[in-house]
Order: sequence, then C-alpha cells, then structure tokens
Amino acid sequence: MSLDPAVGLALRAGLGLLFATSGVAKLRDLRGFADAVAGYRLLPPVLAAPAAFAFAAAELALAAGLFVPALRGASALGAAGLLGLYGVAIAVNLARGRRDIDCGCGGPFGRQSLSEALVLRNALLASAALASALPETERTLGWLDAWTIVAAVASASLLSLAAGLLLARPEPRSR
Repeated sequence: MSLDPAVGLALRAGLGLLFATSGVAKLRDLRGFADAVAGYRLLPPVLAAPAAFAFAAAELALAAGLFVPALRGASALGAAGLLGLYGVAIAVNLARGRRDIDCGCGGPFGRQSLSEALVLRNALLASAALASALPETERTLGWLDAWTIVAAVASASLLSLAAGLLLARPEPRSR
C-alpha cells in the first residue's frame, strides 16, 4: 500500500504542526507539565521533571524529523508510539477512576481532565502518524496539490482547535 505524496505531506505537516506547538507549549510551562506528568502516578516523583522535558524535546524532534526525508519514516513511527504511550497513560488512569487530573496536553486550551475522548483522539492521531509512514507513490506535486495540502492542514488544525476547546475545563465564573 502506498500514499499519494500530497496526502503524505498533508499528514506530516499536520502532525508536525501539532507536535511543534505542543512541544513549545510544554517547554514554556515545563513546571506545570512536570506536575501533570507526576499527576499520572506512573513514574516515581523524582522522574516527573526529567520525563516532562524528555517528552517535550521528543515532540519537537519528531516534528522536525517528519520533514527530513531520511528520518521521515522513523519519525512517523516515533510519533505514533508517543501518541500511543500518551493514550495508554490516559486509559490506565481512567481505569483507576482518576478522571480529574490534568492530561498535560492542554497547551493554549488550559487544563483538560482525562476522558475517553482523549484516548480516541490519540488513537486517531497515532493512526494518521502510521499512515504517514507508508511509502508514497512517485509523482510531481503541482499548484493544486499545494492548495489541497494547505487546506487540509488548516482544516485539521481548526478541527483540533475546536475539539480542544470542547474538551477544555471551563474556567469558573466569579460573581
């Protein structure tokens, strides 16, 4: 099975944008993200801060690697693996009945509690990452492909923004 190169580029661009913005947001509030990692209670507390930094750095490295031809496949598989790891961590805590902890994935959306929707979102994103690892057919991209790729990435970004806003915990209103 192989992908059309426009589809492959759109998938990589969307995932690259997601990982780049997520990694930067995590680095900008590394202490808050380390608190979120600790909140999962899957690592010894002393490892929360180093793991938080490693996750943020991995997201940035994967975002860049998706656009380096020699690293494209490995980066796509790494992205799928990281998204799968995040999904499993969320699912474990949901199974423990721990819904009210911060997922650590809020970024501009603020705090998000754990939910099945986050597990589904990560599974869909991991599937997109796996698809982007498929070999691509050889053909030259044209101007219509460029517009298609831009429209696909913009649409996916807007859908992701809308989903994030729907899943974000609303701020309490003061009276």
